[in-house]
Amino acid sequence: MQWGLILVIAALAVAFGSGSADEWGQRAPYRIHTLFSVECQNYFDWQTVGLMHSFKKSRQPGPITRLLSCTEEEMKSYRGMDLAPTFRVPSWSRHPKTGDWYPAINKPVGVLYWLQHSEDAKNVDWVVILDADQIIRGPIIPWELGAERGRPFAAHYGYLVGCDNMLVRLHTKHPELCDKVGGLLAMHIDDLRVLAPLWLSKTEDVRQDTAHWSTNLTGDVYGKGWISEMYGYSFGAAEAGLKHKINDDLMIYPGYVPREGVEPILMHYGLPFSIGNWSFTKLDHHEDNIVYDCNRLFPEPPYPREVKMMEPDQYKRRGLLLSLECMNTLNEGLILRHAENGCPKPKWSKYLSFLKSKTFMELTKPKLLAPGSVNILPDQHQHQQPPPVDEFKGPYPKIHTLFSTECTTYFDWQTVGFMHSFRLSGQPGNITRLLSCTDEDLKKYKGHDLAPTHYVPSMSRHPLTGDWYPAINKPAAVVHWLHHTNIDAEYIVILDADMILRGPITPWEYKATRGRPVSTPYDYLIGCDNDLAKLHTRNPEACDKVGGVIIMHIDDLRKFAMYWLLKTQEVRADKEHYGKELTGDIYESGWISEMYGYSFGAAELNLRHIINKEILIYPGYVPEPGVDYRVFHYGLEFKVGNWSFDKANWRNTDMINKCWSKFPDPPTPSEVHETDNDLRQRDLLSIECGQKLNEALLLHHKRRNCPEPGSESESKEESISLGSRKVGKLETKQAKGSDETTEETTSEGRFSRLKMWVIAVWVISGVGFMVVMLLVCSTRKVRARGKGYRNKRRTTSSYSKPGFE
Repeated sequence: MQWGLILVIAALAVAFGSGSADEWGQRAPYRIHTLFSVECQNYFDWQTVGLMHSFKKSRQPGPITRLLSCTEEEMKSYRGMDLAPTFRVPSWSRHPKTGDWYPAINKPVGVLYWLQHSEDAKNVDWVVILDADQIIRGPIIPWELGAERGRPFAAHYGYLVGCDNMLVRLHTKHPELCDKVGGLLAMHIDDLRVLAPLWLSKTEDVRQDTAHWSTNLTGDVYGKGWISEMYGYSFGAAEAGLKHKINDDLMIYPGYVPREGVEPILMHYGLPFSIGNWSFTKLDHHEDNIVYDCNRLFPEPPYPREVKMMEPDQYKRRGLLLSLECMNTLNEGLILRHAENGCPKPKWSKYLSFLKSKTFMELTKPKLLAPGSVNILPDQHQHQQPPPVDEFKGPYPKIHTLFSTECTTYFDWQTVGFMHSFRLSGQPGNITRLLSCTDEDLKKYKGHDLAPTHYVPSMSRHPLTGDWYPAINKPAAVVHWLHHTNIDAEYIVILDADMILRGPITPWEYKATRGRPVSTPYDYLIGCDNDLAKLHTRNPEACDKVGGVIIMHIDDLRKFAMYWLLKTQEVRADKEHYGKELTGDIYESGWISEMYGYSFGAAELNLRHIINKEILIYPGYVPEPGVDYRVFHYGLEFKVGNWSFDKANWRNTDMINKCWSKFPDPPTPSEVHETDNDLRQRDLLSIECGQKLNEALLLHHKRRNCPEPGSESESKEESISLGSRKVGKLETKQAKGSDETTEETTSEGRFSRLKMWVIAVWVISGVGFMVVMLLVCSTRKVRARGKGYRNKRRTTSSYSKPGFE
């Protein structure tokens, strides 16, 4: 009887020791403790207010502790000790031994110090570790997430590419155990005790390894070792033998679209996000005193009903509503904090009324995980066989088409041709031009309205190395687009600007699936078959010689895009292996590094392609009989008889802003081969490509409301432009060589040619008239001169005297 009573009392002690019981039925059978790390700054204080408020709203079980890293000097003026249950830890922002300034190291320092010196750490089974810049939406219960002793749960941090390259081999004996994780961590206290000292020591190791801070090794775009703490965690866990259960949809960044059917339980506002014209970036509030300024809030976002009106797509709308929830929860926390600070009651406003409404309370009630709803990613180090290629069933998935350009008129006329063909092709879904520009170029740029556009910082001149390589803008732009837009499409089609679409390019027709993208053959990428692939990928046997057209599932693209960029930089930097015998590049200049970056990046992920040679054709090539090619790629010169077209000849020609500019008209179909059907079909395709480009330019000039050829307004434009011309040379020249220009294009049309003939006749007539007048005048002058001379002789002789002759 006594024994039973003791067991009952023990059970009650455990239950009450885990914190207040959750009214929502989330009673923890084990003790949970939540930790987050901050410093003594206003910046962390307002984040603390937001996290603490969401902690209470979410009904997270167990206590929470703020690990506060402060120097003694900072503590003298610090005002925020009552913002959260706090455990003071030493500040290592300035490393005590090396003097290195790296505040991020305070996180592992704080966790280790808490384990060693806190009484709470002796009375806990599970630890949840969060960041201050997060909002909790629902209880985070480790065992419901799938965490086990020896198998922590974590959110996916895909950009930690150092887990896949030489960096991991430098810093851990178990590279196969390195997981790309962070942000949300849930683990057993026993695992944390093993991991914490390794987390700190590995952070120090990576931070000191300045020789391997480069972007291609770490994924850190700044190349400054700023994410050393994240690698310290992953490498430390690998050393401890811990493999994580990894999830990529329960933690979400505001601004991103949540996966269908998934309710995120944590928001991480580490990146800028926006709703219409409203936006928020945490870095804008680095010195913000908002916690201590009575009744001041962050700028209020739109209301939910406004979002519903501005965004018809239900998936994008859901993402925007999450952004609203994040901002409104922060402001609600500030209101309550100001009241605790003794601030006067704020004046009534519509926004304050909304934050106190039942509507907002309903929107922000705790989100509970449904049983079996946690999606655990497969082990990223195990070789995954591609899923079987199967027919699409049910509704076709959404598609989004991308193409990459720069702020030049050369890409502008290609964009005009591409967009015209896109509209005619029947290609499903939306399209985005990824426009890479410097700030200076953007100020002068005139082609903003040529296509739906996502603006991207230019990497033509590499920000770290100074290398001039514009082709890198393609993978860099894709990475930027993925991280800065809400994407609701399931498949992405990536094309080049110098293409003309002839029909739709869809995953269901060409059998693309998740894990099995489709592309077209680039057989000249011989580096896939030799030592170049062995140098740049762990899986040379998975290197596919592809490019031009890419159809890829969005999940694959999210994993792959950073590899594409990093491998491009890696191949570009490998100048010792630019040789033609290794790369197939006849110029041996590393110009096709981006193409190899794509193939080697895909190989790293064992992302094997379905290679289809019936999607794309180069004009000038003989087509296969019966093939319905969907894309012209006019990257090479092509000819029909005496007519030819080479895009490089029009690199410096402004075809867009000069009214009625066009390319030389190709021959008519009646002028092509009649006897050889292969050559006839080749020439007909070449003519079609040339005609489509001119057709696109014609419609572009009409949309610009260019004056009709020969009109008075066009004459004025012509006279103005003559100031920048020399007779016989047009402003639009073809760049055939440094001292070579070409004849005037036919952009003025027949009427302009007639006008020039009239002017020429007038000039010839005028010149003829002047010649006749000169002859007449010169004849009269000679006669007058002769008569005067005779008179002069006569006069002189009459005055002569003897002795003077």
